[in-house]
Amino acid sequence: MRILVLSAWLLLVPVALAYHFGPGQSQQKLDATAKKLAEAQRLAAAEDGAGAVEAFNDALKLLPDGQSEQARQIRLRRAKAQMIAKQLPEAHADLTLLVDELSNDSAADPKLLAEARSVLANSQYYMTWLMRLEGLGRDAWEPEIESARQIYRHLAEAAQTSGDASAAKLHREDLESAIRMARMDLSELQGLALPCQCKGCCSGKCQGRGKSRPVQLQKTDIRSAGTGNIPDTGGR
Repeated sequence: MRILVLSAWLLLVPVALAYHFGPGQSQQKLDATAKKLAEAQRLAAAEDGAGAVEAFNDALKLLPDGQSEQARQIRLRRAKAQMIAKQLPEAHADLTLLVDELSNDSAADPKLLAEARSVLANSQYYMTWLMRLEGLGRDAWEPEIESARQIYRHLAEAAQTSGDASAAKLHREDLESAIRMARMDLSELQGLALPCQCKGCCSGKCQGRGKSRPVQLQKTDIRSAGTGNIPDTGGR
């Protein structure tokens, strides 16, 4: 009887070792990733953008290979935190890459792609605000705000088609703000309080916190703006 028990135990040892160094390792990494994500979400809810970004970075490092969809979701959450944590240019750069990746992946989640496009457009809006205040010419900032305008219009039309009136309304408001941004005189823009999303981001000294949606600018004449068909921008 003892021999049978010992034999069974000896057979279980390699099985346990195989699990520990195989699927068990992956599960441990997933558990550790989930803990870091919970920490990042808690920090984000407490408006600790810098802490949230660091936790999202740790989560990405812990995530096992082959989890591309979850990695993309984490990158999107990190970008939102970066936009309120002194890191607007970094968020803008990774969002551009993320949208391109999702656009070129036929298996990508359409909802994730739509959200990534929206956040990218928001980053372009605030990058435009910064570039204009820094005195850059129209040839430098106009492509950014024009891309944002196209994305907002595309998202508004898609939401309207799907029957999501609330989302369509929000995207139309963002579209109008992008149009006003492009039409506003620099002197008018300089008279506005700098939003926390872009305050000091180029110098790395941003101290503000806030939401990532564009600030709604004062209404101006937009009767002739944004009336054409949106071109196919390949996800931007």
